Amino acid sequence: MYDHIVARRRDLKLIVTSATMDSSKFATFFGNVPTFEIPGRTFPVDIMFSKNTCEDYVEAAVKQALQVHLTPNDGDILIFMPGQEDIEVTCAVLDERLTEIDNAPSLSILPIYSQLPSDLQAKIFQKSPEGLRKCVVATNIAETSLTVDGIIYVIDSGYCKLKVYNPRIGMDALQIYPISQANANQRSGRAGRTGPGQAFRLYTQRQYKDELLPLTVPEIQRTNLANTVLLLKSLGVVDLLQFHFMDPPPQDNILNSLYQLWILGALDHTGALTPLGRQMAEFPLDPPQCQMLIVSCQMECSAEVLIIVSMLSVPSIFYRPKGREEEADGVREKFQVPESDHLTYLHVYLQWKQNNYSSNWCNEHFIHVKAMRKVREVRQQLKDILVQQKLVVKSCGNDWDIVRKCICSAYFYQAARLKGIGEYVNLRTGMPCHLHPTSALYGMGTTPDYVVYHELVMTAKEYMQCATAVDGYWLAELGPMFFSVKETGRSGREKKKQAAEHLKEMETQMQLAQEQMEEQKLRVAQREEQLANKQEIITPGATPRRTPARIGL
Repeated sequence: MYDHIVARRRDLKLIVTSATMDSSKFATFFGNVPTFEIPGRTFPVDIMFSKNTCEDYVEAAVKQALQVHLTPNDGDILIFMPGQEDIEVTCAVLDERLTEIDNAPSLSILPIYSQLPSDLQAKIFQKSPEGLRKCVVATNIAETSLTVDGIIYVIDSGYCKLKVYNPRIGMDALQIYPISQANANQRSGRAGRTGPGQAFRLYTQRQYKDELLPLTVPEIQRTNLANTVLLLKSLGVVDLLQFHFMDPPPQDNILNSLYQLWILGALDHTGALTPLGRQMAEFPLDPPQCQMLIVSCQMECSAEVLIIVSMLSVPSIFYRPKGREEEADGVREKFQVPESDHLTYLHVYLQWKQNNYSSNWCNEHFIHVKAMRKVREVRQQLKDILVQQKLVVKSCGNDWDIVRKCICSAYFYQAARLKGIGEYVNLRTGMPCHLHPTSALYGMGTTPDYVVYHELVMTAKEYMQCATAVDGYWLAELGPMFFSVKETGRSGREKKKQAAEHLKEMETQMQLAQEQMEEQKLRVAQREEQLANKQEIITPGATPRRTPARIGL
């Protein structure tokens, strides 16, 4: 889309900057534009590859860190690990091994990952006392997002965690994958920020050349595209499958997103944007959440849904500090609303509001205060958009069943039915789903027959993130294209009749759309013919008038 505009606008400058992108690919996409390489202030870095294939990257990283630490040379160490669990294990094993070594110099071991409270995250930037070496164990957050001064040694495990979306079953898999060559070079570059450094790669040179991709798979090819598709539709793009993407996403992803938007009522039977879809495009949220907000205004529970949607827009608000896990879980249980994780989030926010948005209250209840402040900001922004759209913000008081029904109206296509103890199956795909141990429904005592969930994420099992118990009749009412209530004594004739009417309606809409497209083609052809016939008389010395090229998407 941008290349169309940039090619025609001489007054528009678009500057794209990145530490890891493939600049030649970008330059070609934007019409062979110039590229500038700005060398960073880096010192030479010696890269050491592993001699043999590494079986256990945690064990290998600990051994390498101890080897570096026991040399007399100064300089801090940075270890790259895929996720929180690996970081915690690495820190524990490193600490344990140090105690076993006699007269070992002390080492300050500091983890950093997104779920860590901000005061502990800030510790990695503090200058350690003279003579005390610092060892930072981080996820790929330390690759580009932040720079820690004093790092001379980098130990790279060669792995990172990536979220990959499967459109067929509608599930995100958060799994460990090998990093790309671009990631590896970025990681080793961290050792040369303040002086010459060394990077130890826990994989062989052959693995680096043959097994690592040159660049990470672009995010557009591994995520749910419903939001992007809605945006493109609102910009007037008709045929998305022919759209000129820099990295075209899988066709399945686009078709699945179109289907999801049709289910939610954002697109009509011909794939054109509906008035509801136009309204949904105004909100910077995922389509189901946009729909939930708009429907909540009709159901008169928008004040509550506004908070829930804002809470879903930030990473997890709860944290479990090491050594106090049980205490944190006990506090979390007090907030839980048995029927719903969504309502649990609402309860937490209302309690925080009652306590005058206090930071101390958050710290006492193992809640990230930064995340809660972000929620408050997001809520205000969304409220402004609602007011701008002339939608009324109204509270339903204590009748939270209406809120559950509103959640069901947006997530009915992600509904699951109880199969065993804590095990569910998706009603559409038959995909097994499990309640997460931290879910409010997990410890409810009785497991509800039907639930809807925010997303399905594959970690150790297929876990439902943020589930809410719903009534089977709500599913039939709100998702008639998927569900119907089977009543004894009632024949299937009525159901067949309803399906035939639905099909007829779809065919009529398609016919109308085709007629409109034919008319439009005819109009365009006539206009071109008229322009061709119109000849300009050019007087000597006069410059011919040129029609400016239209900006077309």
